[in-house]
This record gives sequence, structure tokens and C-alpha cells, in this order.
Amino acid sequence: MKIIFMGTPDFAIPTLKSLVESRYNVVCVVTRPDRPKGRGRGLTPPPVKIAADSWGMPILQPESVKDNGFTDKLKGFKPDIIVVVAFGQILPGEILNIPIYGCVNLHASLLPKYRGAAPINRTIINGEEITGITTIQMDKGMDTGDILLKREVEISSLDDAVTLHDRLSEIGAGAIIETLEMIESHTLCPIPQDHAHASYAPKLKKEDGLIDWRKDSREIYNLVRGVIPWPGAYTYHGEAKLKIWKTDSREGKENDKGGEIMDIRSDEIEVAAGKGSVIIKEIQPEGKKRMKAEEYIRGYKIEVGEELRGV
Repeated sequence: MKIIFMGTPDFAIPTLKSLVESRYNVVCVVTRPDRPKGRGRGLTPPPVKIAADSWGMPILQPESVKDNGFTDKLKGFKPDIIVVVAFGQILPGEILNIPIYGCVNLHASLLPKYRGAAPINRTIINGEEITGITTIQMDKGMDTGDILLKREVEISSLDDAVTLHDRLSEIGAGAIIETLEMIESHTLCPIPQDHAHASYAPKLKKEDGLIDWRKDSREIYNLVRGVIPWPGAYTYHGEAKLKIWKTDSREGKENDKGGEIMDIRSDEIEVAAGKGSVIIKEIQPEGKKRMKAEEYIRGYKIEVGEELRGV
């Protein structure tokens, strides 16, 4: 089959690599335009462009999939199917109808749960123990198409958004190949999603990382894991912003002193939560490097009874 691949971030690269190394023919890669990045604000290509360029593949970078002429360019490749992985735009019907077999999307959740831009982050933030990947036949909605294939994945209590992202991206690559093989052999049985059980995973905002110390310690622990690496969990010590990278949670009774520093040991800081307490193990003062709590305790003034300020 002739395939057009559409994707943008690192999550999409294992699938593109699997397709390139398979017997399928990737005739074009579509990704988002280069964007300003870093202190110098120089134009930086998206990860999928870098990978596709290294394989010498034709690349299109429309500002919008509705750009004049873009649809005609896609038609010119005469694709049998379009594979979409974290591309970042909803495709209009005019594009969905180009390939013989339509457009197939890989989504990093067990649909219809966690539709939207940040399913990996939101599953961890919400304390889920099971997630997975789903391939769907795309329609005009956001992650609403018929389900083609699902694979469940257990979320470890030690997982964060980075480790889960990497695992799901590799599993998803295999799932796309399996889905294509089933399409070719006409053995797929698409299943309509039950929209009544749908939930959503909206894109993260910077303020989503601000810790609310009134919450249960486990909720705070899950937030820290779920917003790595961006926007990162953060709080305030006086006027100083502190990014929290690694924590543990400790069960305990409810209290009304969430954010109060309960204890400072040689290598960790214990902070009261709305219920239980949070053990800070890795921390980053604003403008400084990430460090172990032990190093922070030695180099910065912090005392029992002081308050870390959040929401």
C-alpha cells in the first residue's frame, strides 16, 4: 500500500520508523511547520521532519490542512491510506476521502476515554492504573471514529509522563502495522465508539502544574508525575518559584495546613497535604539546575513550619 504519514512530535517517530522499515511504501510525510524555539527564537523543525529528512522522504509542512493547494498535493501521491499519529490538526472531509482505505489514527488512550491532546498526562494526573493505545478509522470529529484495534498497558506507580509516552509510542508502532495488515486482509471489524462513555484530555496549560497543597498527597504525587517534563509541577517558597521533579506520598490524616513544611531530613523535605504528606526528593529553584533535595537543603534557607504556597 502507498501511505502518506502525518505526524509531528517524538511520539510519532516509532510508527514512522516501523512503516519505513516495513514492506509498505511511505510516499510522503506531512508535519507541522518549523517553529521559533529557545532563547535565540531560531526556527526549529519538528521531530518528525528531522526523522523523515534523514530517510530522504518527501515532506510537506502546511500551516493549515485547509491551505490552498494542499489537498491537491495529497491527491497527487494517490495514497491507499493516510496514517495519522499526533499530527495536531483535525482533518477535513475532503482529505479523509482521498485514500481508498481512508485515514487511520493512532491515539494514546483506550478510546472513548481521554479523547484530545494530552491523554498520557491526564491518565497519570487522574491516577489511572490502566491505559493503552487505540487505532481508529478517522471521521470529522476529534478522536471519535470507529475503533479498529486496542492494546492495554499497565501504568506503574513509578511511571511518569515520559516513561509512559515512550512505552506507548513503541506499542503503538506495532499496532499500526497490525492494523494495516488487517485492513489488507479484510479481517477488521470496526466498532463504533460509545460516546456516552467519552472523556476528554485537554491540552496542558502552564497553570496546570501549580500544586494545590489542599489536595490529597496521592493526588499531588500523581500531578508531579503527570506534568513532566512540561509544564512541570511547581510551588512557591516566599516569592521564589520552585519546580518539583520527584516526590513520594505518605498516607495520613486530614489537616488544614496543606503546604506547611513538616520535617526536613538529610535528603528529603516533608510537606503537609490536605490529607497525608508529600516527600520532596528532587527540586529546581527558578533559574537553577534540577537537584536532589539533599543539595537544596544544604544550599538554601528553608525551615520547618514555613509554608509552600500553591493554589
